[in-house]
Amino acid sequence: MLLVIDIGNTNTIVGVFEELDIRLSFRMTTQGTKTKDEYGAVIIELLKLKGVKPEQIKSAIISSVVPKLTSAFKRALEEYLNIKPLVVGAGTKTGIKIVTPNPKEIGADRVTDAVGAYEIYGGPVLVIDFGTANTYDLITEDGAFIAGVTSPGLRISADALWGQTAQLPAVEIELPESILAKDTVTSMQAGLVYGCIGQTEYIIEKMKEESGLTNCKVIATGGLGQLISENTKSIHVYDPDLTLKGLKIVHDKNKPGRRS
Repeated sequence: MLLVIDIGNTNTIVGVFEELDIRLSFRMTTQGTKTKDEYGAVIIELLKLKGVKPEQIKSAIISSVVPKLTSAFKRALEEYLNIKPLVVGAGTKTGIKIVTPNPKEIGADRVTDAVGAYEIYGGPVLVIDFGTANTYDLITEDGAFIAGVTSPGLRISADALWGQTAQLPAVEIELPESILAKDTVTSMQAGLVYGCIGQTEYIIEKMKEESGLTNCKVIATGGLGQLISENTKSIHVYDPDLTLKGLKIVHDKNKPGRRS
């Protein structure tokens, strides 16, 4: 079995592949204060609870946008699972050509999303990850990563809204029945969610227009991606496991003896 780990700013997603299928997945809160021993113990216990014995894990891959945690997870896997994981970074084979001026600025999570979207759905493709930040990345028909847009995620926007205003309460992020809000809570929900939908539709339209890739598929992922995807016709597919699938593909491209 293959263990895949995506370390994000807010959550860390862990998945286990058995051959081509995702056997299980779970989320953990990303906490920079935890040690390798704590992460190792948590991963082993969660695997056991999901019915997977630690010795069944034969290889692992990590993508991370939190550098100080990359080494903690790497050492945890080495010590507790006796596995040396592949860490996505410079020199990792992906099958994607990053042609932006500073390729190293593109986060590992965005690379794996791009790989998953391109390999599974084909190009040209625009992949959107609704996470701590909302990222929009455009990949051409021949697999070139040509542009990316980054905007505040829904939770960042929500935190700013009630964190910077004395009289606005924290509310659940959900779509209200109507944009014609009648009270404070639905007013905030309407502004947050409909605002994100409008932003999403406009960015998609402009990226297609300026690139000339008007026929590209639009694939969404991320924790709040389903909420947005269900309320716009601009997104063609919502794939909640896209990042994990991308990690599996990158792992397979870097197997010893494989050329890509």
